[in-house]
Amino acid sequence: MCGIVGYTGKEQAAPILLDGLEKLEYRGYDSAGIAVSGTGKTGEPGIEVVKAKGRLKVLCEMTDSGRSIRGVCGIGHTRWATHGAPSVANSHPHFSRDKRVVVVHNGIIENYQEIEAKLVKEGCVFSSETDTEVVAHLLDKYYTGDPLDAISRLLVRIRGSYALGILFKDRPGEIYAVRKDSPLIVGTSADGNFIASDVPAILKHTRTVCFIQNMEIVKLTADKVWFYNLDKEEIEKEFTQVNWDTEAAEKGGFQHFMLKEIYEQPKAVRDTISPRIRDKHVVIEELGMTDEEIAKVKRIQMVACGSTYHVCMVAKYVMEEVARIPVDVDLASEFRYRNPVMEENTLVVVISQSGETADSLAALREAKKMGHKVLGIVNVVGSSIAREADNVFYTWAGPEISVATTKAYSTQLAAVYLLAIHFGTVRGFIDDAQHKKMVEELERLPEKIERILEEKERIQWFATKFSHSKDIFFIGRGLDYAASMEGSLKLKEISYIHSEAYAAGELKHGTISLIEDGILVIGVATQNRLFEKMVSNMVEVKSRGAYVLGVTSYGNYAMEDTADFTIYVPKTMECFATSLVVIPLQLLAYYISVSKGLDVDKPRNLAKSVTVE
Repeated sequence: MCGIVGYTGKEQAAPILLDGLEKLEYRGYDSAGIAVSGTGKTGEPGIEVVKAKGRLKVLCEMTDSGRSIRGVCGIGHTRWATHGAPSVANSHPHFSRDKRVVVVHNGIIENYQEIEAKLVKEGCVFSSETDTEVVAHLLDKYYTGDPLDAISRLLVRIRGSYALGILFKDRPGEIYAVRKDSPLIVGTSADGNFIASDVPAILKHTRTVCFIQNMEIVKLTADKVWFYNLDKEEIEKEFTQVNWDTEAAEKGGFQHFMLKEIYEQPKAVRDTISPRIRDKHVVIEELGMTDEEIAKVKRIQMVACGSTYHVCMVAKYVMEEVARIPVDVDLASEFRYRNPVMEENTLVVVISQSGETADSLAALREAKKMGHKVLGIVNVVGSSIAREADNVFYTWAGPEISVATTKAYSTQLAAVYLLAIHFGTVRGFIDDAQHKKMVEELERLPEKIERILEEKERIQWFATKFSHSKDIFFIGRGLDYAASMEGSLKLKEISYIHSEAYAAGELKHGTISLIEDGILVIGVATQNRLFEKMVSNMVEVKSRGAYVLGVTSYGNYAMEDTADFTIYVPKTMECFATSLVVIPLQLLAYYISVSKGLDVDKPRNLAKSVTVE
């Protein structure tokens, strides 16, 4: 969602803020703004605020890339509209009268209308339609010279999710920050101190970071950082080192981050698998469960959103096939509100790339409230889900900048394969020979992904041919249906073409009425026992005028008799096939979007990390 960056130190703040906001563009935004505290022409302390609707380059042009605003302390923000349309007035930072208090905010203040009504009665004048502006006015009301006191009173008054960066006019050189259920980190360096929504914003300046817990207040000056609890008592916090290379958050010669991250998948999958393989056996120490505890698990409940939900669908097929354990899959936004009935000894698995997804985090808390053990599968070290889950399985995908996930999805698949093999072995459904065979095939996946990427030109040609499609349908059965769901989502996310994925067996139950001359239908068929049935479904749509693209494994050459165009992927164990067929589907979506001249990395209306409902 929205991006926050703040800096106080020895250097001019505005260029650093704009550079940090550029690194957060992947989060999705429609406007941007910065606020810099300094000394005005009268010699009095003041805060200069500049805001702009649209892309960050507009703000850069308005400020001469930050050079026209002088001051060594400031906060910046990229906004993704929730309350109020995209506009300069609704852009952050927001401020109180005379800019005594200036704030940036990621999240939603749920009781803002109630607070706003009371403040208006007291004479407050609002200039925006946002929920955030109440924070600035309320802080101004509470502020009597002690920032900590004003902030602690604010936190008792507001409800919702928030990460806040705050400047006080009479406190030049100081930044205050606080969070609840929205990501915010602190970074420290010899040249100054930082706050940010995510690591890439400050990676150029420091790798020393601290993850703020809910309801903790931070005070930053140029040379020191203090942490406080809600009672304004100072607390100790540990800083950690981020191991990402700065190059990992740069395009590295690729046209888009998405293409770079597609090509990073072999390494990312290898980095996820390798630490969990010892002597051709899966060892998952971070699972935190003994063999006896695994044997007692009666059911697995998987919870996620978006692409990660599709990972869970794959996991259901694989876990039930390999480990013979029932798996339920829920969208986090449904799970958290449906009052689920879960039997004793249910393991809850929550998957999220960012570890900050609002609905997934709420689902995790709901599961823990019901007394169930929660395993988090996340990419971002120190994220909320990582901290609050009983145990965490890191995927080690590295920074993923493009809004449309690719390598994070692939590493999550690798994680659930490892879990399935481990559970299947412990529960006695996989013997030692089968275990070693599966591990060997798992270790070959990165190499096979590389082989697919070497043949991207055929996919690029095909994408150009169908870039003007209005509707595209994906069909598959079993694991191929789960893969089709992800292929369809990728396409609609970045190309804006209407696309749907269906279980092929459901075609006759209504969907086939939508097939007409020239419409593209993509059939995924890697499961041998379902191959003939899939071919029959493809014949059905072709006989009604569809152009059929088949995606299958080498050796299934009967596909040529039905499909108008066929993409082959290397053979692998059928339970791992999703990791291969998803690669051409990602490339297809990417090249269609490029052919249409769209902004691949920052698709409209979408955000990388959805931290509000």
